[in-house]
Amino acid sequence: MCGIVGYVGPRDATEFLVMGLHRLEYRGYDSAGVATLSPAGHFSVVKTAGRIAELEHLLAENPAPGRIGIGHTRWATHGKPSDENAHPHMGGNEELAVVHNGVIENFHAIKQRLVAEGYVFHSATDSEVIAHLIDSCLKRQQGIAEPSSTNHQPLVSAVQAALAQLQGTYGLAVLFRRWPDVLICARLGSPLILGVGNGEHFIASDASPLAGFTDKIIYLADHELAVVTANSVRVIHRDQGFVNHSIQLLDVHEGDVGKGGFEHFMLKEIFEQPEAIQNVLRGRLDRDAATAKLGGFNLTPQQLRNANRIIMTGCGTSWHAGLVGEYQIEALARLPVEVEYASELRYRNPPLDNHTLVFAITQSGETADTLAALREMKRKGCPTLGICNVVGSTIAQETDGGFYLRAGPEIGVASTKAFTSQCTLLAMLALYFGRLRHLSFTAGMKIIEELQQLSDKVREALECSNHVREIANKYAGCDNFLYLGRQFNFPTALEGALKLKEISYIHAEGYPAAEMKHGPIALVDEHTPSVFLVPHGPTYDKVLSNLQEIKARGGPVIAVVGNGDTEAARLADEVIEVPAVEEYLQPIVTVIPLQLLAYHIAVARGCDVDKPRNLAKSVTVE
Repeated sequence: MCGIVGYVGPRDATEFLVMGLHRLEYRGYDSAGVATLSPAGHFSVVKTAGRIAELEHLLAENPAPGRIGIGHTRWATHGKPSDENAHPHMGGNEELAVVHNGVIENFHAIKQRLVAEGYVFHSATDSEVIAHLIDSCLKRQQGIAEPSSTNHQPLVSAVQAALAQLQGTYGLAVLFRRWPDVLICARLGSPLILGVGNGEHFIASDASPLAGFTDKIIYLADHELAVVTANSVRVIHRDQGFVNHSIQLLDVHEGDVGKGGFEHFMLKEIFEQPEAIQNVLRGRLDRDAATAKLGGFNLTPQQLRNANRIIMTGCGTSWHAGLVGEYQIEALARLPVEVEYASELRYRNPPLDNHTLVFAITQSGETADTLAALREMKRKGCPTLGICNVVGSTIAQETDGGFYLRAGPEIGVASTKAFTSQCTLLAMLALYFGRLRHLSFTAGMKIIEELQQLSDKVREALECSNHVREIANKYAGCDNFLYLGRQFNFPTALEGALKLKEISYIHAEGYPAAEMKHGPIALVDEHTPSVFLVPHGPTYDKVLSNLQEIKARGGPVIAVVGNGDTEAARLADEVIEVPAVEEYLQPIVTVIPLQLLAYHIAVARGCDVDKPRNLAKSVTVE
């Protein structure tokens, strides 16, 4: 979603702000802006609808000098993309500037009150309310006539008083005209990270802008506010007062947030999947016990052995990974699994017992619906576990336990390596629960050996890229696609369709192959390709029959098959071969050509692959 950067220190602030905003482009945005403050207390505000390149052009014409500043990329929630609705927003008579991520649910009531006080609004956003509200609260503070670089208490009190009136979520940073040495930032439900430098400090809504500037960071928690100057950081909790913040090492390097010679981040991340899978597995396979070694449960083996039901929840690609996990865990561990859309689970009241485990699956660890569903399950007393990729994220902090993917930063909006990493970790969970319940030592060792070969299998699958590009160029002009698979490959079909929709804007649907006869087959014509997942397995012959039903109606077929499969090749128009793996690992291999197909079609259609329209990487609003 929206992105925040901030800087205070000896260098020109816009140097960091613009670079940081570029690194946050992957989150999705429709406008951008910066505000800097001179030592004399003069604001320079430059903002525009459109891309950061346009903001850079404006800054070249109208420089914004200053050694303290804030920047923002906006993803519209209230008000259309426009210069007026872009951040930063000014409060009072340009007394302060605010950038804000999140949604203020009661902004309309507050806005009416502020209008009655004489405040004039210039945007349709909920965020401008925060700027004027802080100004209103600041005017009520005592002793503001003589601002002091060492006395920031009026600012803290004003911001705290304003935040106490807000309903919703926020990550925000504030600059004050009469205090040109300090940034105030705060969070509730929307992430903020502080970067600790030598005589300088940074603010960002995720770690990527900080790489190369500092390797020391502070994660702000919900209800925390930070007072940031060039030489100090003080963290204040709403209820606890001043708290001792812990400084952690940044695990993102500058090279991780570059394209590494690839044309797009998405393609780079597709090709990073063998290494990402190795990172997921590293140190987590126990050959002596023929099981997975997963230290993040924070539950005893007996408690886990007594689990009689698992609920997995997530959104989008993470929901698809949960479906794969359902098949894996039920097949290997004989343990019932339900997969719920987080946006639905948060409002449901499902029957739960004392032996239900809840897994929240998310790449960012900040997905608003997943976080809300997690909190609802915690309120009902269920043990909660997270599967996420971002260290220090909100879900990582709020679950009772969980596991990091270790996949490295995923910059492309369309998730790729996070999906295969999630499926790999879920396979290890299936092994772990299977060994707790009924799997023999021999069966466990066989699974370990198959997992250890997985990254090489994915590397082999990636060799189809050039062939997939040829297929993509042939079908790039089509406006509808169908994706079909059965059992373990049904979630893969859903994921393949989602990837195509996300980055090429082609309408695509995923179905269990046998469901074609129950309605969707009416869509089949010579202009609607059907992508079939037909690796060898128990349903192979059935899927071939479904494929023939499509061919009989004149529909072109692209088939993803196992190496050397001549039968499927005889029936399909286009064939993409992948290496053979056990059925419970097939989604991790068969999804590779689907990711590449979506990528190459999007490129052929001239789409912005890494920044698809209307989408955001981390969806932090409902």
